Formats: sequence, C-alpha cells, structure tokens
Amino acid sequence: MKPTEQLHELGQSLWLDNITRDMLSDGTLARYIDELSVTGLTSNPTIFDKAITQGDAYDEQISELTERGLSPEDIFFAVAISDLQAATDLFRPVHERTDRVDGFCSLEVSPLLADDAPATIEQVRKLHDHGDRDNLFIKIPGTVAGLEAIEESIYAGIAVNVTLLFSTDQYVAAAEAYMRGIERRISENLDPAIASVASLFISRWDVAVADEVSDELRNRLGIAVGKRTYRAYRELLDSDRWQRLADNGARPQRLLFASTGTKDPNASDVLYVEAFAAPNTINTMPDKTLLAFADHGQVGDPIPPDGGDADEVLSSFQSAGIDTDELAARLQREGAEAFDKSWNDLLESIESESRRLAATG
Repeated sequence: MKPTEQLHELGQSLWLDNITRDMLSDGTLARYIDELSVTGLTSNPTIFDKAITQGDAYDEQISELTERGLSPEDIFFAVAISDLQAATDLFRPVHERTDRVDGFCSLEVSPLLADDAPATIEQVRKLHDHGDRDNLFIKIPGTVAGLEAIEESIYAGIAVNVTLLFSTDQYVAAAEAYMRGIERRISENLDPAIASVASLFISRWDVAVADEVSDELRNRLGIAVGKRTYRAYRELLDSDRWQRLADNGARPQRLLFASTGTKDPNASDVLYVEAFAAPNTINTMPDKTLLAFADHGQVGDPIPPDGGDADEVLSSFQSAGIDTDELAARLQREGAEAFDKSWNDLLESIESESRRLAATG
C-alpha cells in the first residue's frame, strides 16, 4: 500500500496544491486521483500565473475573451473557472461517494478586496454563481474584514475555504465566523450542512525564524503551531456549541494544513506531510511533495488530540526570544501583501499575453 493510500486510510484527505490546463487534459490529475488517493485541489493566483505563461494551453481562450473586451481580471476568472469546473467534475465521484464531505476544488477572490468586506461578499457570490459547482470552494482570507465575509457567505449557503490563517487564534476566529453563519441558518430553518475548510499555513513560520534560532529548533515552529491548532480544532468539535450545531445537521469545518512543501533544502522533503497525519483533516501539497511522499513517505502515529509536545516546543521558542503572537500577525500581514503582489503579477501577465496574442493574430 502506497504511503498516500495509508494516509487516506487514516482519515486524512490529500489535496493537490496546483492546477494547469495541461494536467487536466493529459490525464495527470486523473492519475493522481486514481493512483495517489488525491481527493481535492487548491489553487491560487501564483499557480495560475505560472500555468498561463508557461505554454500555449490558454491562448485560444484568452484571445477570445480579449476580443470581447474583457478586463484582465474578468479574463482570469473566466479562465480559472473553466479549469476548476473541469477539475471539480473529475472529483465529482469523490464528492458523491463521501456524501459531499470531500472532492472540493478552490477558487480565490481578489486579494485586493481583503479589507473590504462588502466587496468581498459580493465577489464571493458572483464567483459561486459563475462556478456553478457544488464542490467548488471560494477562498476568503481570514483577516478581520474577511471574518465578516466568511460569516455572511456561509449564511448565504456558499462553501468557503478560509485562507491566510497562521495561528491558533486566527483559526478559532475563522471557526467562530463559520459557526455564526451556520447558527443564523439554523435559526431560519435553512439547511446547515454548508461545507467549509480552514487553511492553516505552516512552512512560512520556519522560514521566518530560520536565521534567529539554534539548529535544534530549526523547522519545528510550524509543526508546533499546527499541533496546537489541531488541539483547538478537536476541542471545538467537542464543545457544547458545536454539538448543538451538529445535532441540527451541521458539518464540521475541517482543518486544512497548507503550505506544506518543505522550504529548507537540508530538511526532509516530506517533513510536514509526515508531521501532520491526523484523521478528519486535509493536507494540500504541491506535485513535488505529493510525489515524494508517495515514493518514500512514512505514516506514523497521528497527532495526539491534545497537541502532543506543542506547548513545550512553543515555550522553547518563547525562551529563544520569538514572540509567536506578534509573528503570527506579521505573517498574516505579509501574506496578504504577497497575495496582492501575486494578484497584480497575474493580471500583468494576462494583459501581456493579450497584447502578444493580438499582435500575432
């Protein structure tokens, strides 16, 4: 049994953090589903930027949309939705087999709207309608303004992937926004079974402190934060508040471990996949990490419900002068800025491709 299948049998979903039109058409994604137990997919502007600029798979559609006078942003969303509809259709059997728990793909709202809750809510609604797939998540950043958008979108019955979460506190705030949306639906006798995941970013923690800690602490901070957040996740699911929602038919907002490709070339290339084996969670990873884990990964004991050694490790970082609360806020802020840059780079690439295709057409 492949390590990927073992992880799947343990109860964790393996999602791919990538999408290209080529992998949809050449059978690569289908093979990942059939052979590597992949049951979902995430995307972001950087992924689409690379896909669009590295080949000609999108030329025809971009040319057509440019001729129709669409803006670069509208062209992007049309291109992305085309790919994600094809991907969600590939995952449809998983979605149905798991009774709508798994088999999702994700599309991100414009990160430029991160501080504008009403505009985010409106774009989420439009993307949900245009996507027209039950197993399509719309990604909303877990910023302060994003929390309002999460609650309102869940209340509206839209499946949401909360992104840009770095700490336990940020996760809990997102989970509470999700529950508020569900509680409002229950109070109005609406179906409370609205899917959601909360995406906790891992590897950026270790990159941020790599030059500030001893070798003994290298590549341990992200794992400790993930374990502590897993404990909060389990405590939330055991809470009276959640049990009342579950009794009314609500489904858990699953914890998703994101940014789990190893950044340190001296560390194991499957470090974060092996560290976060846990039932009823998700790990999304790039192709390189997925293939490495399928080749030589090992599935050990799952994360203990109490987070194991998380508190002890985090205490060691505090003693080393790392203020994890301050760092979490900084990482979310820097993450939002990086998302803005990636978004602007993507739109510039689309505009450049539009000009190039118009000139050669």
